[in-house]
Amino acid sequence: MAEDRLLDGRVRLLQPRQGLRAGLDAVLLAAGIPARPGQAVLEGGCGSGAVFLCLMARVPELRVFAVEREPALAALARRNAVLNGVADRVTVLEGDIADPALRRALPRLHHAFANPPYWPGGSPPPEALRAGATHAGEGPDLATWARALAAPLERRGSLSLILPASRFAEAAAALRAARCAEVALTPFWPRAGQPARRVLLRGHRLGRGPDRLLPGLVLHEGEAWSAAAGAVLRGAAALPDR
Repeated sequence: MAEDRLLDGRVRLLQPRQGLRAGLDAVLLAAGIPARPGQAVLEGGCGSGAVFLCLMARVPELRVFAVEREPALAALARRNAVLNGVADRVTVLEGDIADPALRRALPRLHHAFANPPYWPGGSPPPEALRAGATHAGEGPDLATWARALAAPLERRGSLSLILPASRFAEAAAALRAARCAEVALTPFWPRAGQPARRVLLRGHRLGRGPDRLLPGLVLHEGEAWSAAAGAVLRGAAALPDR
């Protein structure tokens, strides 16, 4: 087990030295959630807790509910909540996000988010926990993830997903099928002029407004982070929303 630091040390994160490790996607997802102080949020598939901890570092007094199907990772997320001094505001539930019984245990929520398994098929990596995080396998598909995360949202609550750019159309359809419209797309470009590899999509429960393409973020300038990416990855800034 290793202790890593995110957001320039604001977040302390215990995670395995090899295999499933949180990084860039976790910080970017947390930066794109439009939460306000005192609200209640839900993370599906929280792993070691990197996303909700980064969000709590930016937005004070949040109440977090997180779901994780792997008992070892659920225990690690609880341990990381203690390490960061927020355990009194974090509830980690063990189970499958698609389980109706588990969803009934949740209150009404303002925001939900996930970094769901990337790929519906193909050859998964050999390490079991990493395979479960990246390959859907026999688990829920994107439409099921979206329905489960949207179910406890209040009207106008937001649902955010970070995924490979190749899956943005499927993810947008899943959000709309879960009655989360006003889909906003944020692309992440490795460098200026290069195709985006990751995107963040956000919909609003029962929203009626138009879809939006948001400014996005260029991650690198030369060999260093861009100034805008550094503000997010080190300074805990939120992603631009207009």
